[in-house]
Amino acid sequence: MILPITMKDKKYDVVIKQHALKEIEQHLDLNKKVLILTDSGVPTIYSQMIAEKAKEAYIYTIPQGEASKSFENFEKILDYLIDHSFSRTDAIVACGGGVVGDLAGFVASTYMRGITFYNVPTTLLSQVDSSIGGKTAIDKNGVKNIVGAFYAPSKVVIDKEVLTTLDKRQLHSGLVEVIKMASTSNKELFDFIKNSKDLFEDLETIIIEALKIKKEVVELDPEEKNIRKILNFGHTIGHAIESSGMLKDILHGEAVGIGMLYMSSDEVKEEILNLLNKYDLPTGNNLSKDQLFKYITLDKKRSGDYISIIRVDEIGKYEIKKILLNDILEYL
Repeated sequence: MILPITMKDKKYDVVIKQHALKEIEQHLDLNKKVLILTDSGVPTIYSQMIAEKAKEAYIYTIPQGEASKSFENFEKILDYLIDHSFSRTDAIVACGGGVVGDLAGFVASTYMRGITFYNVPTTLLSQVDSSIGGKTAIDKNGVKNIVGAFYAPSKVVIDKEVLTTLDKRQLHSGLVEVIKMASTSNKELFDFIKNSKDLFEDLETIIIEALKIKKEVVELDPEEKNIRKILNFGHTIGHAIESSGMLKDILHGEAVGIGMLYMSSDEVKEEILNLLNKYDLPTGNNLSKDQLFKYITLDKKRSGDYISIIRVDEIGKYEIKKILLNDILEYL
């Protein structure tokens, strides 16, 4: 399946196909010099499969984890591109999860004021969420995604088969991003996940339906000025949990799952709790109001003394609320 994305100043396709990685040259223009950015947690065979099909390939591996989205790695990759004489007609391919995609996209957006960027996401979270929409970023001073740019990929290739190497925890963490989108926009998808008896068997349907939601949202609001804010359901508090560092081993999706509970009616909270429990996801944290509030004040959705939050009182429906920053304490 090919899902076309039309942004304000760019059109690109999302290819969703089993075994697409084995025929990657059919989907990406690799007849050029290519830097393949990956991380230590991604099976090396994936980046090698892309490299074998490229005219001239270089594989650059960063350590696995959020800490790699740093200025230090950003600079190192720029140095590497310069040292290997990459030009504006060459390309960067992200082969990994959200960290790899964010970093690769930000490097591509800045090197020579922008070079071709392809995304081959290898986690469920990145396939359904971060791989499309054009958000790229790195972290600074412990604050997630505080430095970044909107820079859409030239193409995204999604292969369900790469998810077979994910452990169950990573897979379920990625599923939270689908639960998020279903909670705000698609009750049928929410029920489909709730009633699924074989998650992997149902993954292609889940991925496609989640991408349809995100496609509609990012096309309407490419720079997150209005409706795109619904994609942040659970993220205001989820990012605060991550940024605090108090729960050192928590995954992004796990933090977002907890964050959604704060912004839901009692009925919706019960529905989401049941889903989180079904997929062995955490449902609470031991952070105080003051600890959470400290990091919420650094949220990108803050505007002066106000912040936008997404509230879900009924599955499939949402409300964007602009509230005084201090009023968020009521939700904590």
